[in-house]
Amino acid sequence: MGMLRVILGTVTFVVPVTAAFCDVVGYVAKVEGSSMQPVLNPDGKACTDWVFLSRWAARSFEFKRGEVVSFKSPSNPKQKLIKRIIALEGDTVRTRSYRRSVLNVPTGHCWVEGDHHEYSMDSNFFGPVALGIISAKASHIVWPPRRWQKLDVIETCDRLYKHEFVDTTEIDSL
Repeated sequence: MGMLRVILGTVTFVVPVTAAFCDVVGYVAKVEGSSMQPVLNPDGKACTDWVFLSRWAARSFEFKRGEVVSFKSPSNPKQKLIKRIIALEGDTVRTRSYRRSVLNVPTGHCWVEGDHHEYSMDSNFFGPVALGIISAKASHIVWPPRRWQKLDVIETCDRLYKHEFVDTTEIDSL
């Protein structure tokens, strides 16, 4: 009877603490697919990366261009995606294959893309992403051990327009 009490006591403490940690601080998630190559899963299916997704870092909704974030897919809310932020609200971006070739990112949104564009379902497919659906920032690769590293913020501004040089007749806002 004493051993059962210890087990139940441990479970009733560990389960809620673990759940709270995952919900507030962060958790480790498997990255599948090739849309973020070569940064994530550079060896394809031969070696799958696991990353730490920091919920704590995303709680303020302050994001930078070049950060890797996780969010629910706007086209399939049961699916979680991991992509890089290319543009933030107010930025003007040249899209790759979206229905508009140039667009202003609306307030409260960002433009996200995978690093391996040919294999990425991203904003070029579903448009700007609401900042409110971003649940975490990817901060580190934690598995496999040979790939342990911090994920750098890589600004890819080659497709951002500088506001003073934009011909506003070609820009389509949402």
